[in-house]
Amino acid sequence: MSMIVRVVVATESRFTRTPDGAVWTREGPAASFFARYLAAFDEVRVVARVADTAIPDPGARRVDGPAVAVWPVPHYLGPRQYLRRRPAVVRAARAAAAPGDAVVVRAPSPLGALLAGARHATGRPYAVEVTGDPYDVFAPGVVRHPLRPVLRRHLTAALRRQCRDAAAVAYVTEGYLQRRYPAAPGARTAVYSSVDLAPDAYVRRPRGARTVPGPPTLVSVGSLEQPYKGVDTLLRALARLHATGTPARLVHVGDGRCRPGLERLAADLGLGGQVHFAGMLPAGEPVRRHLDAADLFVMPSRTEGLPRALIEAMARGLPAVGTTAGGIPELLPPGDLVPPGDDAALAWVVAGHLTSPRRAAAASARNLARARDFADHVLTARRDAFYRALRRATGDAAARGRTTVAAGG
Repeated sequence: MSMIVRVVVATESRFTRTPDGAVWTREGPAASFFARYLAAFDEVRVVARVADTAIPDPGARRVDGPAVAVWPVPHYLGPRQYLRRRPAVVRAARAAAAPGDAVVVRAPSPLGALLAGARHATGRPYAVEVTGDPYDVFAPGVVRHPLRPVLRRHLTAALRRQCRDAAAVAYVTEGYLQRRYPAAPGARTAVYSSVDLAPDAYVRRPRGARTVPGPPTLVSVGSLEQPYKGVDTLLRALARLHATGTPARLVHVGDGRCRPGLERLAADLGLGGQVHFAGMLPAGEPVRRHLDAADLFVMPSRTEGLPRALIEAMARGLPAVGTTAGGIPELLPPGDLVPPGDDAALAWVVAGHLTSPRRAAAASARNLARARDFADHVLTARRDAFYRALRRATGDAAARGRTTVAAGG
């Protein structure tokens, strides 16, 4: 009989737990996401911060499910709470994986760093899935926090160390993250994104010429918890468009604590009636309706990994404009990119799409074709091969440990 092998996955997502023991998420990955690890492993244990609640949030989805369990870590928000609860957090994170478990760290993740450090100290293998860049996330102007420079330096060094010591490293980008966080020579590496799109995420054909009367609609998607999505830059660019005779309206999908300030900025810029904050919407069809109703997708981010929102917009055949942050240049051509924070350049490139039907049609066809690289059947094969390699490495390490014990008597 073959041995049951569990994979322990560390993530920075925050979940809630109801009195019946069920674990829920509103915005983070749910059970269907973690079930992908079952292609190579028999069980999945998710290590994450968990807060108790009486009832799940509206629209929340289950995280635990068949063969997927959650290992709760004491909940905390921000560095101050983390420092207060650090002893309990460290104990929970380090106890999450048994010697024979496989370990995957979805990085950047302080919890993952604790788990990776424990594995490295005992000579056991682990894998890293690099999904973002703390060097960019904590860059000036991206996150408002008094410890920002310290966090940037510490988390960047930690992620480099994790990748250097890992037996296997997967990246969501094709080159950007690899250059900053290289794997060790001889380590297994892979390139795949968490953005694997089902067939219904794609439109059948590129867009034709716009026929809807009235001002064109821009759409942006992203959390408003921090300024890093650059929506303030987009609002200033929209004001420039109006001032130069290219009126447009904006719909933003997403919510967070920066929203009231952005609403005030829109009003101060005279855009009150031209900007709609749609709030947080469930993934899938509710978001696609806004994408399909828009004329141009705009991603003005100050930092990104490989943005799912942009790829989903491209799959709908939307022309798109983005910044040069993170992995965005791997998705869009140079002519559709602007520097982060440059509202004048953003307004210029957006205007170029809105006033040139030929350019918009070409972008629609190009984006739809590029988005097909993220079809689920394409990325699933890469992920499964990576996970199977990690299972073998974990089994080999366990066999060496048993041999050492036997030889020692």
